[in-house]
Order: sequence, then C-alpha cells, then structure tokens
Amino acid sequence: MNLNNTVIRTAADLVHQAVHIVALTGAGISTPSGIPDFRSVDSGLWAQADPMVVASLQAFLRDPQPFYAWFRPLLDAMLQAQPNPAHRALARLESTGKLKAVVTQNIDDLHRKAGSQTVYELHGHLREMTCMQCQQVDLAAPVIATFMADGHIPHHHCGGVLKPNVIFFGELLPQRTYAASVAILQEADLVMVVGSSMEVAPASELPLIALQRGAKLMIVNYDTTPWDAKADVIIHADAAEVLPLIAELALAH
Repeated sequence: MNLNNTVIRTAADLVHQAVHIVALTGAGISTPSGIPDFRSVDSGLWAQADPMVVASLQAFLRDPQPFYAWFRPLLDAMLQAQPNPAHRALARLESTGKLKAVVTQNIDDLHRKAGSQTVYELHGHLREMTCMQCQQVDLAAPVIATFMADGHIPHHHCGGVLKPNVIFFGELLPQRTYAASVAILQEADLVMVVGSSMEVAPASELPLIALQRGAKLMIVNYDTTPWDAKADVIIHADAAEVLPLIAELALAH
C-alpha cells in the first residue's frame, strides 16, 4: 500500500481527539471479505443485472424467480464471508467507547460478527424473512439453508412467498432504524464514511446532519464520493488495510 503516512496520522489524530464517532459503512468495507459491491463499473452487481428487474419490490411481487436466481450466488458469498480487519477495527474502536455506532447500508451481518454491538442496518438484514401473503415474520437461517440446497423459491406454510427482510428498490427504509441513525449522528463529532459511494439517498444525506453541528468528516473509500469536498481527511484505499492502521495509531496516544 502506497499511502502518505501524514494522511494516516492526520486521520488517527481525528479519531484520537473525537469522543463521539459514528461510522457510515457501505459495500466497500466488505469487498475484502469476498462480497462484491454494487456499483463498480466492471465488477459491480449492477453492471451485470438490472436492479429494477432483480431487486425492486414491484418486480418481486410480480415474479420472485429473477430475484432468487440473482441472489443465490451473492447469498453464497455472504454465507462464506468473514469479518476483515476493517470490521474488526471498528469493533475495537467501539470497545474503547469512542465509536458510538455503525450505520451501515450492508446486509451481510459482518459488523456484528466482528463484535460491533450498536449497528443500525439501514437496508435491513438476512436474519428474518416475511411472508408476502400472511405477513408472518420467521427466522431466516433454516429457510436460507433449504434454499441454498435446492434453489427453490422459499414459501411459507400458508403458501405465500417468503421475502428476506432486506430493503428492495421501491421500499421505505426501516423508520425506527433511520430515526435512531439520525439521532446518534446529531451527537457526533466525527463521521467516518467507510466503503460507501454515498450515492444512494437517504443514506447519502446523513453526513450533513453531523456536519451542520460542527463534526469532522473522514472518508475511506476507493473511489471519489460527493462528500469529498467537505471532508477533513480523504483516503482512497482499501479500508481493510487503512482502518487498522488508523485505529492502532489513534489508540496508542
């Protein structure tokens, strides 16, 4: 990794000085764990499939087969993935009391697996599924195991199609989760954007909540984001390499 040590030290100083950090994470924090992102030009999932066909609520209700066919290899990658050093660095910062929460757009559960305790999942999660007919919510693990084994569209015992409790295009974010995210950002003195393009609203608008109250902004992402011009520190690199260095230096003071 060819990084300016000064930039890493500046980032570490921001973390050291902060007392109420909130991390906003996206797909880029999990790509080192083997989970593809959505928006990379060549390898992103949306470069290979139309999201309105495979991941919109309207399309799913009309015919769930395209979603489940598209989702099966992604789900396999998620089931095999393990937290990487970036996830563990955030969990370590939380254990010291500096990091108050992770607000994530990811559905892979890797933050929790890494040991993070306060995680707000803006786009839902894969721990539960909902029947589209009777609306009963069930644990997802046994359903997912069966689906991965046979590839058949999961159905509830009432006959309705089961949908994982993740947010599709055309669905509202979970309102309690979003409200909790807004509330904790209102107290933040440092926002760390990690592995997110910050192009999808309303998650892309969240940094403004903290910045309006004087918070600092750090961005660790491979590509540029709409927030780069507002950032105090920008590091275009692999989060799994950068975050552990920043955490180590910040906590060594």
